[in-house]
Amino acid sequence: MDITKVIREFVVAEYLPDTPPDELEVDYDLFRNGVVNSLDLLRLISWLKDHFGIPVDELDIVPENFRTVAAIRDFVESALPAAAERTFK
Repeated sequence: MDITKVIREFVVAEYLPDTPPDELEVDYDLFRNGVVNSLDLLRLISWLKDHFGIPVDELDIVPENFRTVAAIRDFVESALPAAAERTFK
């Protein structure tokens, strides 16, 4: 699974519907450019929890983890082992 592609597609579908997913740079600042606000961030976190099975309520949720597609990907990749470990306990 290409996590970057999945995240790009979600961000574009939810927040930038007129942008092709491949045109969204992984380092594009979603907060600074007004793409994601605090309410959108809650929706994004909820989607990550549902889509990737991440126990976000047990993780350190800071805006820096969601500022760019690359930051979101890094957050997901670091959280996936915790999610898998929790599933198999």
